[in-house]
Amino acid sequence: MDLLAISVGNSRTQLGRFTGTELDSSERISNQHPDLILSRAIEHWGHLGENSRGIALASVNESVAGPLAKALKARLGADVSRLGADLGIPVGTCLDEGAKPGTDRLLNAAAAWDKFQCATVVIDAGTAVTVDFVDGKGVFQGGAIAPGVALQLRAMHDGTAGLPLVAPAAPTDEPFGKCTEQAMLQGVHHGIRGLVQRLVERYAEAYGAFPRVIATGGDAEALFAEDDVVEMVDADLTLHGIAAAVAAASGTAKSQGRRSAGVAAAPVPHKHDGGCCGHDHGTDGGCCGHQH
Repeated sequence: MDLLAISVGNSRTQLGRFTGTELDSSERISNQHPDLILSRAIEHWGHLGENSRGIALASVNESVAGPLAKALKARLGADVSRLGADLGIPVGTCLDEGAKPGTDRLLNAAAAWDKFQCATVVIDAGTAVTVDFVDGKGVFQGGAIAPGVALQLRAMHDGTAGLPLVAPAAPTDEPFGKCTEQAMLQGVHHGIRGLVQRLVERYAEAYGAFPRVIATGGDAEALFAEDDVVEMVDADLTLHGIAAAVAAASGTAKSQGRRSAGVAAAPVPHKHDGGCCGHDHGTDGGCCGHQH
């Protein structure tokens, strides 16, 4: 089956077209252009096989996702399966009671586990920067949330009398910002990279083994393409998480990261009884076996 995967973020919406197990095309569009998002989604839909296709939508921004889902249903006559409601996310969690992590964080965790099958730090650099940990049993342990590049730059402008509003961009290679704008870009860029490095170290110390590190999100390439800690940038990680969730729900998930697309309504429980609890786990990627 073919799949139109849609991830609605705080600032941008990502569209992905899967033919069988392969992601053929993806793009990000600003949420300021809802008509363009709809028209591009319809265009992607037209490239999928007419007799075997579905739509799955994940969102952290209901003000954009709700109208988009209704418009797609009206224009295409196709059901739109919502992640977290119609479809569960195939990753265990070990969190405080009542915690509600964003759907995008769980999807990234599911995609990372599907891809690596080992302990992984997942960074999503968008409106916010999240740095999350998936343990060696595929259990989402939580992580950290910080302001993203654009949010930090805007906060400095809004919160001071003298700092300008600077558009997000990579700073120069010089170690010192020689003007206010460059000083701000240097601070934000290297501040986020330093944040990630320290958190990865903390997670590795707590887990007792060094995890793999993958980054995604609209700013990931600019921040981490040349980073020593981040081993891989995958701009489409959330879309792969959507595809993994659809495959798990339809019972077509395959090993070694292979998956088939199909939309099913049965949710997958998030809770996992083999999660980690902060004990030293050694280097075998396993968990301590405590009940959660």
